[in-house]
Amino acid sequence: MRHLTMRHLPIVILVALLVALPTVVRAQSETDRLREALRSATAQLRSLEDQRAALQARQAVAERDRDRLQKENDAFKAQVKDAEQAYQKAIEDFNQRLAERDDTLEKWKGAYEDAANVARTKDAERAKLESEATALKASGKSCEAKNTQLLKAGNEMLTYFKSMNLLDAVAVHEPVFGIKRVELQNALQDFRDKILDQKVKP
Repeated sequence: MRHLTMRHLPIVILVALLVALPTVVRAQSETDRLREALRSATAQLRSLEDQRAALQARQAVAERDRDRLQKENDAFKAQVKDAEQAYQKAIEDFNQRLAERDDTLEKWKGAYEDAANVARTKDAERAKLESEATALKASGKSCEAKNTQLLKAGNEMLTYFKSMNLLDAVAVHEPVFGIKRVELQNALQDFRDKILDQKVKP
């Protein structure tokens, strides 16, 4: 029996292996599936980790953008506030300058009226003075002409007296012969008339 058993042992082992082989094969297949599932899970985990890292990076960028936009928004709000204040101040300054301009215009208008009145008065005075100057100019020319005639009459008188000699002078004072005296009186009367003719009449 024992000899039989030893002789058939390989067959028994073979049968046992054949019986156990599907189990081993199934176990090996299950192991392979588990390994494949583990590899797949690991790959998915890595993919998820990569996605999480990318999402975290995008979140960080979004937060930085949000903070930057918030700062820019605050800066814009401050600029808008400053611009509104500057605009209000500009309106107040413009209204004040407008009021000052109106006051200045009124003053200039009054000054212009005064200057126009003064100019009209000066024009009237100038016209009057020009008329008087024209009259004085004509009068001056007339006086020059009369002075020329007076000078001529004076020269004639000097010439007449220079032409008298000693006998003429005695004849003038001679009471018996008054001919020369009458001639002298007539000459003096002519000279007097010529001088009176050149008298300037106001």
